[in-house]
Amino acid sequence: MFFQSNLHAAKIGELTETSVFEQALRFLSLKDPAVRIAVLGSIFLGINCGLLGSFIVVRKLALVGDALSHAVLPGVALGFMWNMTKDPIAIFVGATIAGLIGVTAVNLIKDTTKIKEDSVLGMVLAGFYGVGIVLLTMIQNLPFGNKSGLDKFLFGQAAALSVSDIQLIGSITLLCLIIVYFFYKEFLVISFDFSFAQSTGIPAKAFHYLLMLLLTFSVVVALQAVGVVLVSALLITPAATAYLLTDRMHRMLFLAALFGMLSGLTGAFLSFLGNDLPTGPFMVVAASSLFIAAFLFGPRYGLIPKFLKRKNQSYQIEVENTLKAIYQVLEKNNFKEEGVLFDKLAEHRNESIVDTENQINKILKMGCATLNENENSDSNYFKQKLISLTPTGWTRACEIVRNHRLWELYLTNEAQYAADHVHEDAEIIEHVLGDDTVRKLEKMLNFPTRDPHGKLIPGLKYLEDNGTHNSKSAVTQI
Repeated sequence: MFFQSNLHAAKIGELTETSVFEQALRFLSLKDPAVRIAVLGSIFLGINCGLLGSFIVVRKLALVGDALSHAVLPGVALGFMWNMTKDPIAIFVGATIAGLIGVTAVNLIKDTTKIKEDSVLGMVLAGFYGVGIVLLTMIQNLPFGNKSGLDKFLFGQAAALSVSDIQLIGSITLLCLIIVYFFYKEFLVISFDFSFAQSTGIPAKAFHYLLMLLLTFSVVVALQAVGVVLVSALLITPAATAYLLTDRMHRMLFLAALFGMLSGLTGAFLSFLGNDLPTGPFMVVAASSLFIAAFLFGPRYGLIPKFLKRKNQSYQIEVENTLKAIYQVLEKNNFKEEGVLFDKLAEHRNESIVDTENQINKILKMGCATLNENENSDSNYFKQKLISLTPTGWTRACEIVRNHRLWELYLTNEAQYAADHVHEDAEIIEHVLGDDTVRKLEKMLNFPTRDPHGKLIPGLKYLEDNGTHNSKSAVTQI
């Protein structure tokens, strides 16, 4: 029975009684013809799938790749039935025709009915796959059907690749590289703004169908190595991994091709180490492992770096809020004091002495403040502690207060906010305003000296020219 055929893609080469280390050396030496063919096939497929997968990922057409991989199955069977042999060219032509019919059916149903694209893709995927299974079962029931080797197209078997298969895969890969190189700008435009491409005179639909044709070629040549079930993963996963690591399309194409090659080579290598280990699934597992690594540790969008960045930002905001609070307490006393007592700061922030001490420890570690004894205070331990800002801490405190009050003034003057509705917005934006933006705000507001509530805005000129702690001049010199 067809469904009782081996579901595991055979390993590359036959395993002899050797250790894993010897098998690894044997693979790396590339002495075995089967290994060389598998390595070449993995490299070509990685480049091919990475390049085209990048375009379908940015165009959000991942389901199209999955539907296409299933739609070509009837063509594989029909290609075999053409002369009842596993002729790579006949199978390639048959699968390509079936794939193009599948893509045309999707577009026709989507454009002429109210059915959504995802539903259409699901129907085409299931329908063509069902037809393909029926045809393959009929072939399996023929007298020589069990020896046809068509079951390898379902689950993949890199060991079954022949020299003619490699030549075909290499030719398709070269074709894709040439077309993407010469029409990169057109593919780029239709990938990010299809309507704009049409408005500029680019034959967007023609390039869309050209991309679908190349995608069909890639799916067909990858079938025997990875299988119908997993080929869409080899198209999508390396491209999705690259998508997490860069915002530039040309870099994404390079990284996706690189990750595709690494996934293919890793799958071939791991398959070679054990007995009857699957090649195609190992390729997909390797690609998924690269994606997980990028998802967790990617420098810009990785889960862990984003968590650490948010944690650092939260820490920085707490420090800046503490510095601002010290400034505000000093301001209440008309800057007559050179420091602030623990209890006064805790009272101003409406928090406990312990919480205040934790916040003070943070600014002490950053060199933004010093802690001194207050001889004029009573015997309470915390009340004896006087927090004084260092020049660095004082400068940063003035910057945060200036950012806050400038933004409040901007909202009231330019955005017509009520003066009592601007505080919360300013509390957020004060931590992210850069120097250039602050200068533009000051110029726009004609270098103001007071905020909407009548409070003085610390002058930028002092912060640039004076590194000493002089509270009085800091808030009056503009």
